[in-house]
Amino acid sequence: VKEMQRQWIGRSEGARITFAVKDHDLSFEAFTTRPDTLYGATYCVLAPEHDLVSRITTDDRRDAVEAYVEAARNRSDMDRQVAAEKEKTGEFTGAYAINPMNGQAVPIWIADYVLASYGTGAIMAVPAHDERDFAFARKYGLPTPVAVVEKGTSEVPEGDTLEAPLLVKEESVMVNSEGFSGKAWPESFNAVVDQMEGSGIGSRQVNYRLRDWLISRQRMWGTPIPVVYCSQCGMQPVPDAQLPVTLPDDAEFKPTGESPLKHHQGFLQTTCPQCQGPAERETDTMDTFICSSWYYYAYLFPYWKKGETLQADSIPWDPEVMERWAPVDQYTGGIEHATMHLLYFRFYTKVLADLGLLKFREPALRLYNQGMILGEDHEKMSKSRGNVVNPDELVQKHGADTVRTYLMFLGPWDAGAPWNPQGIEGAARFLKAVWTLAHQALPEEAGDPEVEKKVRRTLHQTIQKVTEDLADFRFNTAIAAMMSFRNALKAEGIGRDLMVESLQALLRLLAPIAPHLTEELWQGLAPETGSVHEQPWPVYEAALTQEEEITIAIQVNGKVRERLEVSASLSQEELEQQALQAPKLQAYLEGKTVRRVIVVPGRLVNIVVS
Repeated sequence: VKEMQRQWIGRSEGARITFAVKDHDLSFEAFTTRPDTLYGATYCVLAPEHDLVSRITTDDRRDAVEAYVEAARNRSDMDRQVAAEKEKTGEFTGAYAINPMNGQAVPIWIADYVLASYGTGAIMAVPAHDERDFAFARKYGLPTPVAVVEKGTSEVPEGDTLEAPLLVKEESVMVNSEGFSGKAWPESFNAVVDQMEGSGIGSRQVNYRLRDWLISRQRMWGTPIPVVYCSQCGMQPVPDAQLPVTLPDDAEFKPTGESPLKHHQGFLQTTCPQCQGPAERETDTMDTFICSSWYYYAYLFPYWKKGETLQADSIPWDPEVMERWAPVDQYTGGIEHATMHLLYFRFYTKVLADLGLLKFREPALRLYNQGMILGEDHEKMSKSRGNVVNPDELVQKHGADTVRTYLMFLGPWDAGAPWNPQGIEGAARFLKAVWTLAHQALPEEAGDPEVEKKVRRTLHQTIQKVTEDLADFRFNTAIAAMMSFRNALKAEGIGRDLMVESLQALLRLLAPIAPHLTEELWQGLAPETGSVHEQPWPVYEAALTQEEEITIAIQVNGKVRERLEVSASLSQEELEQQALQAPKLQAYLEGKTVRRVIVVPGRLVNIVVS
């Protein structure tokens, strides 16, 4: 998630370079992370919307350029970027820029893969060292001189013979670059930028790919933007005393694609807080990510009462309460929100910390990304694919607890899995079996000591397994352990006390998975104790989780030849001797020399012979 956010923010260190337009008293700026390649810049590209385009285009190129600009204007930035991946297109403006390092005139093109909304809306193209620029240069017959080579290169290739660009690496050396040839990175970067700064043609700069967040939405559901519009005073903020602005509960939705707030006169018409004249409210609402970015702090404190004024220097929460409850201990969310909600989630906290309102800089101590439940066709569920499963129908048929249990039993929680309509029947059978077990008459006779010894060990192993698995979000294996334990409780020879202890432990372990069923059963078993959800979590004893006997695989030269039931307390030397003396292995050892015996405690013994 953090790496995706770094890429989205796109921090890059480089230089901002000024290019003068030949025969014009005009210039434009371009940003590059590799100013050491400037001697390889053979053309420049402006976004079609760049304000210089109409001013520098020559008469003989004007019709073609204007047609291209109009076509680009009718496409979204996303469409332009996607199209550019398939084929680069552009038009020559007829104008030239001056390469500030060598004074050469380089043609200025427009192309829709350069966006006015990103960077300066202009780039310097170094086709020998960039895939996009290389493809464009080859299509339009532009030169591709080599400006840098990998450190240790003995022969500099001719640019026009390149079949693919020489992608720049940090371990690079400048070539064909007049007085800079032979300088290696990062000295080359500093040397070029130092000269540009000394000549006034460029400067060091840090750029970001991150853009402003457009938070307004043309829909009713969301926080109203607290602004009104007055014909006399213009746009005015709603005063603190009139906050919060609330949504009406009687808006009429119409199939116009517009927010119903635009047509709700009771909401729309208001009074200007400045002149007290008639005014209209803003009908856009905020992106819901605005609220989900900090609601976990608002939950700790009620908003100030309507009519009160929030002082500019006041803190909207009690620092002691905030310190007790925040940051969030555990946060779960989909990785598809990495560069949206999860970015804003962190951003808000860092801003509040910068303002001195929080003592921590991350909103949560731990993040866990859940997987996605796919359709039966193994594709993401969507209406267009027709593979959506309606959970309400499943709850009606099987009950909420069965649906919850199945969703957690599907597979590893961080991996997700395709929906299997037959699988939910298995979850239903398990819960019915627990119900049946809890309603059976409790045994009256004393238990068999050997049977109870095994069951008690299974009980403590199950408590340990479920406790550890729930802490690590391994819900599927936790449920599997409870299923196995439920089967163990069908054994003959379990006495009343152990059965009651085991049933109560099973219900407490199952309560987070199936809260309704376990509450009902708990009231039948121990009604005097209150709710199952108020009971202490079961605790296992480490000594009781240990097996007395274990199964060990015996291998000869890596192939399993026998399995032995042995005491779990055997030492490594004792285990080695039992393996070598196993009757079935003698046929594989006869006439052979034992070279080595490898013991993997608790698992296997491998005898290496020749």
